[in-house]
Amino acid sequence: MRQQVSNVVGVAAVARPAAAAPRRRPVDWLDHEQVLGWLLVAPVVILLLGLVAYPFVVAVGYALSDRTLADEGVFIGLGNFWNLLENDIYRQTLRNTFVFTGGAVAIKILLGLGVGLLLNEAIPFRRFFRAAILLPWIVPTVLGTMAWLWMFNPNFSVLNWILVHSGLMPTGFDWLTNPDLALFSVILVNAWRGTPFIAITVLAGLQSIPKDFYEASTIDGANKWQRFRHVTLPLLAPVLLTAVVLSVIWTFSDFGIVYGLTQGGPMNSTHVLATLSYSTALMSGNLGEGAAISLTMLPLLLILIVWQLHRIRKSNVT
Repeated sequence: MRQQVSNVVGVAAVARPAAAAPRRRPVDWLDHEQVLGWLLVAPVVILLLGLVAYPFVVAVGYALSDRTLADEGVFIGLGNFWNLLENDIYRQTLRNTFVFTGGAVAIKILLGLGVGLLLNEAIPFRRFFRAAILLPWIVPTVLGTMAWLWMFNPNFSVLNWILVHSGLMPTGFDWLTNPDLALFSVILVNAWRGTPFIAITVLAGLQSIPKDFYEASTIDGANKWQRFRHVTLPLLAPVLLTAVVLSVIWTFSDFGIVYGLTQGGPMNSTHVLATLSYSTALMSGNLGEGAAISLTMLPLLLILIVWQLHRIRKSNVT
């Protein structure tokens, strides 16, 4: 009898259909961190591919051809780059770019560090000045450039009026029409616009330094200069270095200020790589050479970016 019951149970178990596996809903995929992570970064990846990768590939294709606005052109390899090495205007532009970048960044570091230290002190109307210092940075480039064009105008320049009426100079300067002064003028405007970024970054770094360090150094007999040299500067160095690297990248590739003030003149004295690339490609119609000029900025910027990312990753690990 038991054997018969066991056989019946066995047959029923075999005859019973296996339970169907639960169907996975699309929402269940979100429970996996890897899938969710890819979904979250997908919009950024698509934007980078469309706005960065695709234009870069097109620019490389143009740079390796003799394409113009009126002709598709043919593949010429590195011909455009070899031609640039023999171009006097390009060599002058390359010198202008390094002078422009080095001068503007140096001024921004000195002024930004000084302003940041001043805003960190207990001065009257400190909150107002902290907000007002951001104005050059947040004002659109076009508006700021137009204001400086008015101040540099040889007929009704505010700067010339101050110099003449204060007795410092008998006559004013031709700020943007004198080849010896034009590059200095665009450096001045770029420094005016970029100094707030350095100042606010320095201020943020100063706010993160514990006050105990200053108290301990004061007890040890350190004066203000010694506290700045041995406490403030070492602890501020990582933040300041990041701001300097970003400033170099932005200044090296600046276009709006230089083109808005001088369009590269007079006599190509203020041409930088960005403005020369625009002038060659769109104004002269030589797309291949213009793309090659713009790509010559890539090695230095790539080195700075890779070095900065390596430094950030190293600091996060340590």
